[in-house]
Amino acid sequence: MRLALNVGYWGTTGTDDLDGMLALAKAADEHRYDVVWLAEAYGSDIPSLTGYLAAHTEHVGYGAAIMQIPGRSPAMTAMTAATLDRITGGRFHLGLGVSGPQVSEGWHGVRFADPLGRTREYVEIVRQALGRQNVEFHGKHFDLPLPDGPGKSLRLLLLPERENVPIYLASLGPKNLALTGEIADGWIGIFVSPEYLPEQLETIAGGRAKSDLTMDGFDVVASVNVSMADNVDAAADRLRGHAALYIGGMGSRDKNFYHALATRMGFEKHADHVQNLFLAKQHRDAAAAVPREFIERTAMVADAEAIRARLRAYAKAGVTTLAVSPWMDSMQERIELLGLIARLMDDEGLRSS
Repeated sequence: MRLALNVGYWGTTGTDDLDGMLALAKAADEHRYDVVWLAEAYGSDIPSLTGYLAAHTEHVGYGAAIMQIPGRSPAMTAMTAATLDRITGGRFHLGLGVSGPQVSEGWHGVRFADPLGRTREYVEIVRQALGRQNVEFHGKHFDLPLPDGPGKSLRLLLLPERENVPIYLASLGPKNLALTGEIADGWIGIFVSPEYLPEQLETIAGGRAKSDLTMDGFDVVASVNVSMADNVDAAADRLRGHAALYIGGMGSRDKNFYHALATRMGFEKHADHVQNLFLAKQHRDAAAAVPREFIERTAMVADAEAIRARLRAYAKAGVTTLAVSPWMDSMQERIELLGLIARLMDDEGLRSS
């Protein structure tokens, strides 16, 4: 199991300043983490931060978790991925996702209809471009070159560092998981539970089979929050607000993918209650309503021995890259936690090179 760091967005989870984000990336580099994953929503963007952080680290790779499909043309994404692959010396991982209807339509002005079809076409065009083929595609969502104008089929000018830049999809629902297995090189999962993961991997494997592929070489990336304290409740409390935001507020009442995930995991009544409180702007109450069991199943909390046990559980469940987000009260504690996790992985013989 490879070890990665998920720093999220600039301005969240303790990374309010660029120095803090850089300190975490440098710590990951020092402790031989494989990848630093970055996120974007409607604030900081991934490519700019990747270029900056990569210039200040030596060995660690960088990943997009995720670059938003509605925010860039597929050709622009291919250009960006090729550039970052060169900048990082062949250590860039291209994660893609459709985001949600609020961001897609409210921020980018792109209709959210048929997200699976749009993703399929988008990935195919990106692969064409990164493969330095003359890009030509005529689908439902994309038409390149446009048939009624002077446009011509063009080839990417910049050669990526590697022949194949790996493409990941962030997906939650069963249909999207199947699509991920069918067309991607890896999956970026959020709120990943070792107890529920086998069901998700079965769906992904079904998608792989459609393309005559197995799970061999497919990267299963689990984004996992980590909070350490002697008291389990104290450790879990750090994560309640984050869980409530996603379950209750990342989307509308009728379309919230994280609420749907919690429901599929068996937390339907709790998810409804958290959502009702959050949408009523009772955010503290919503956080308090997140069940501790949900946090314990989807994060690593409590003391070092409990974290050690969960590391083994994630590896046994089929995770190939564990992307940890350290949630502690100070930046120094977060940096120290990254070192502890690396040592625990090594002690257990879980870390792959």
